[in-house]
Amino acid sequence: MKNWVLNNKWLIIGILAGAGAGYLYWQQIGCSSGTCMITSKWHNSTAYGALMGGLLFSMFKKEKNDGKH
Repeated sequence: MKNWVLNNKWLIIGILAGAGAGYLYWQQIGCSSGTCMITSKWHNSTAYGALMGGLLFSMFKKEKNDGKH
């Protein structure tokens, strides 16, 4: 388990940062009319932020080069 966490630390950091950013976006800006699909509810905005953060931060994961081609 510890090895998996260390191998995917950028993904985990991205999910947490994205979820926090999504929640803050909902809290500070949000959608006043309630018709916005993503930002009208806090859980939608948080989940979308977590997904985008995970995708963004997973780009920074280094590929292992074992010498095989």
